Amino acid sequence: MPLYYAVGQWLNWQSSGLQNRRLGVRVPPGLPTLIGVGIKNTSKLSYPEALSVNAKVNPEGSKFDALKWLVVVAIVAVGVVGNSVYADQSLFYRVVALLVLALVAGFVSLQTAKGKAFFTLFKEAKQEIRKVVWPTRQETAQTTAIVVVVVLIVGLMLWGLDSLLSWLVSGAIG
Repeated sequence: MPLYYAVGQWLNWQSSGLQNRRLGVRVPPGLPTLIGVGIKNTSKLSYPEALSVNAKVNPEGSKFDALKWLVVVAIVAVGVVGNSVYADQSLFYRVVALLVLALVAGFVSLQTAKGKAFFTLFKEAKQEIRKVVWPTRQETAQTTAIVVVVVLIVGLMLWGLDSLLSWLVSGAIG
């Protein structure tokens, strides 16, 4: 079976309707298949790329990306060595210097293709967190109480089983 057929079948899932609507779970519409969207050679797609919902063309890194990562490593090394060389200086000044170096290293790393992809992932994760329907204080308290009660019951059952088994073993050993 070709990859595009299996992936298309998997991507076209439909909800069974069993989601809890009270908690705000939204059912996404069926996803389009990969058939007919211009993908002619699926042998070049890796498995995670083929199943990705937000499949995007990864931007090619520039030829200077390796040099930028080398600069980031050098900045981190300067921070580590400088922190140990200036150990006799005030902790405040060393922390400030390390923070400045970390900001510079972060800025340089965000200029690379992988850095841009990480920043995009971070922005998308922030957007997804905003969509979460968080439980109320009452729901949290009730769930916590249920977990505590169940843990206590299971603990008592295990304590009883352990006591029974140790009584039987001590009776058998004598």
